[in-house]
Amino acid sequence: MIIECRKFADRFWKWRGYKIGYCADGLDRNLDKPAVVLIHGFGASVGHWRKNIPVLAQGARVYAIDLIGFGSSAQPKPSELGYTFETWGQQVADFVREVVCEVSGDRAILVGNSIGAVVALQAAIYAPELISKTVLINCSLRLLQEQNQLAMPWFKRVGVKFVQNVLGNRAIAKLFFNQVRNRRSIKQILSQAYINKDAITDELIDILIRPAQNPHAVDVFMAFVRYSQGPRPEDLLAILPCEAIVLWGDRDPWEPIELGRASFTQFACVKEFIDLPNAGHCPQDEVPDLVNSNLVKFIADS
Repeated sequence: MIIECRKFADRFWKWRGYKIGYCADGLDRNLDKPAVVLIHGFGASVGHWRKNIPVLAQGARVYAIDLIGFGSSAQPKPSELGYTFETWGQQVADFVREVVCEVSGDRAILVGNSIGAVVALQAAIYAPELISKTVLINCSLRLLQEQNQLAMPWFKRVGVKFVQNVLGNRAIAKLFFNQVRNRRSIKQILSQAYINKDAITDELIDILIRPAQNPHAVDVFMAFVRYSQGPRPEDLLAILPCEAIVLWGDRDPWEPIELGRASFTQFACVKEFIDLPNAGHCPQDEVPDLVNSNLVKFIADS
């Protein structure tokens, strides 16, 4: 049985002068239990964990954070702050230090989906004394990262650069962004990422569309689609100071499971690689019971 949680952040924390949204559950009744921090993917927010938080909070202190630029968090202009994995990794590391560890001195478990999984890896490297374990759910493979582009045929590399340059024009990017930040387009995008179409609800679309209406949402979009620098997950796994457990929807059309398996299982820090049947890119929302049962086990084993 799924007990759904709040859709948007209801707590706030100041980081580098910017407002950061988050939500929490299980703090009072689980003081002696592990702390878990949930990190969403691109364009999402704490609401993407609404089917997981109440279940995990039965045996843990659970936090879900909005990365800066997304959800209820501030959206500074890219000239003020870079939207990079280094930025987000430092944000999460500081959140664990200043918020999570204020409740207890125990180290936290980081759970991330898509780009949130890369953020979890980066945060664990920045703050090894604060992080005990990372759980990567359909981790972004960063196939358009500059080193990965070298493996592409030349015409594909040229095509990627052309699109990125075009979207560097704010007027063009805003025109394009306006075409995708509506209910119909969001539903179409979700229909590509999700195998279980019943999980594409009006509630989910509300969670995704509201932050996209913010004035600087287009600037965040521009910054990220043109971002080919920064680490690949393989670069971070090679130096990860804690163990990693990988969960992967076996029908993910964006991040193919076989590419993830071939790449990730070569690293000693990866203790388990678990297939999630009949799930796409966001298993925590598509097959929450399956994801929750695995997470509960990992938490209990910590």
